Amino acid sequence: MRRAVIENEEARLNALRDLHLLDTPPSESFDRITRLASRLFNSTVSAVSLTDSDRQWFKSRVGVELAEIPRSEAPCAYALTSDEVFVVSDMREDPRFKDGILAQAGIRFYAGAPLITREGYGLGTLCVIDDKPRDFTREDREALADLAAMVMSQVELQNALGCIDSTSGQANENQLFQDLEDLAKRAPGETRTALLVEFASLSQVNHGQRVLGATYTAFIRQGTERIRCLLGDLRVYHVGPARCVVVLGEVGPEEWRKIVDDLVKGLRITITCAAIPLTPQPVFGVYAFQVDAVAPRDVLRRLFNAADDARGSGEQAATYNVGQDLAHQRRFQLLNEIGPALEHPDELRLVYQPRVELRQGRCVGAEALLRWRHPTLGDVPPAEFIPLVDDTAFTGPVTDWVLDNAIRQRALWSKAANLRRVSINVSARNLEDAHFTERLAAVLERHGVTPGAIELEFTESVMLTRSTRILNEVAALRELGVVMSIDDFGTGYSCLSYLQRLPIDLIKIDRSFVSQLVTNTYDQKLVRALITMAHDLGYDVVAEGVETRETYDILVYWGCDEAQGYFISHPLPPGEMQPWVYPQKVAPSQAS
Repeated sequence: MRRAVIENEEARLNALRDLHLLDTPPSESFDRITRLASRLFNSTVSAVSLTDSDRQWFKSRVGVELAEIPRSEAPCAYALTSDEVFVVSDMREDPRFKDGILAQAGIRFYAGAPLITREGYGLGTLCVIDDKPRDFTREDREALADLAAMVMSQVELQNALGCIDSTSGQANENQLFQDLEDLAKRAPGETRTALLVEFASLSQVNHGQRVLGATYTAFIRQGTERIRCLLGDLRVYHVGPARCVVVLGEVGPEEWRKIVDDLVKGLRITITCAAIPLTPQPVFGVYAFQVDAVAPRDVLRRLFNAADDARGSGEQAATYNVGQDLAHQRRFQLLNEIGPALEHPDELRLVYQPRVELRQGRCVGAEALLRWRHPTLGDVPPAEFIPLVDDTAFTGPVTDWVLDNAIRQRALWSKAANLRRVSINVSARNLEDAHFTERLAAVLERHGVTPGAIELEFTESVMLTRSTRILNEVAALRELGVVMSIDDFGTGYSCLSYLQRLPIDLIKIDRSFVSQLVTNTYDQKLVRALITMAHDLGYDVVAEGVETRETYDILVYWGCDEAQGYFISHPLPPGEMQPWVYPQKVAPSQAS
């Protein structure tokens, strides 16, 4: 279908620039069409030519090295005046071109089909050129027009279906991936440096959107446009809420640091959004790579890692660090595979660390501790995977797994008269679940265990929260009858005014205050004061991290109630807990 051509040069140029085609890298999606045109018409040269204000620029070309020529010398400029294929059978015979640069270079024949937008603006042409005069039949003209329509379909596709960011109007990550793929084919073995500019952190973006709503997009749009202006002719890719990428040449640290410095200066100027002045707070990620050796998605991922490292360290810019990346990948792998591990009988398991009553050395409890033997990574340290789980939705399923297995084991130890309870660690995310107490009660009933045989350990930050949901859940647990304790006491808020109001039964003094108790006079004063204070408030006290006989004896002398640690016992599998949990096999007080 023919499209009427609108002869409005200013509007035409605006339409051309809005499509973000000028001065962009070669693209295989356009090159396929120019190669097809060259073969179909057996022409020396074929090109997708875009008509700028003063030049003819080639988005795609076959058979010619020139990237652009003056507009005044180009037949393509004439092709924009109508929707017909423009043909020059012999340039040497045409007064408009016989003295021009193309004729002087030996070009004789030209045929160009106009590239016209749906709105009717001519962008340029798909043209075929030859070094000898020739005729161009009606069928040839129709075929070239069809190929030009294919070029326009590609233009519309990349702008309408995911290659242009709707907020900023800049190319997005899909276009970045395509351009990197084209670069790998065009320049194998060469090195490029990619730069990611994050002008607002994700938390800042979230806060801005929460306060300003949809109007915050003005900040994103203006920030991205400012980066584009500061970078001049370099193509900017908008790849995140406030993240842009630019691919530089083969530059060294001095060169990219100069670019970073210029961007920092340019971004210091505030941006007004809904009458509120906002100042970008940029950080930069830098990654140098061989263009045909790294997948496009990995280029972007590594840039993200570098920018995150910069913001996390407080630095202005950070280069990609393979060690940090491997650590990120490992964390991602662990999070991705903790779900399947819950279903696999040989991966997750519980071990139990005995807790003794100090004066008699009798085992009165055991703390259930989660362990993970990964099928390929081996034993994963709890300090590595448990904090990861606590920050995700896996907290609920993992805690349910621990509760079920620990309470089942407590039921198997039901005849152990001296084992008061099994303690289980619970996080804030568990208490944010309004059905947590209900599920715990169901597990206790299923295994025939009384609530008082279970102790739930929370950190101070959980117990001192003002969240209504969490406080309601703590009250429900208290009503159910489970024992509750503060774990790692002394490392969090330690706000003494709250202690008397907390629905807890005991506190566990953190190992960091106990491990150096014999030699550190500050720890001695602190621990002794904590024991006295807790007893005055009616709480029992458990010391964690008891690793020497001297520490054990000091705690006995000060009246600490219970203790656990390597001096008493390492965490043990259930089968090795028998001497600790049954009265006839009471562990000796020295607990060697």
